[in-house]
Amino acid sequence: MKHDRVTGSKRKSVNLSIDAGVIAAAREAGVNLSKVSETAIREAARKAQELRWQHDHRAWIDANNAWVEQNGLPLDKLRLF
Repeated sequence: MKHDRVTGSKRKSVNLSIDAGVIAAAREAGVNLSKVSETAIREAARKAQELRWQHDHRAWIDANNAWVEQNGLPLDKLRLF
């Protein structure tokens, strides 16, 4: 594994299957495939974790929303906007 000086994290080589036309266009445009792939995978993982959290806490979210709908926001009368 390589050590990344910017993030301090270790790098690991992986194999990906990507459409050859996409690779050619990206290389022609000077796109850093590793960086773009890592950014996209990081974002996909973040979204998946967020959806999992929402699913796991659905009952609490629904109960909280129902309480606010019924009672309003606790400090709403102190808001200046």
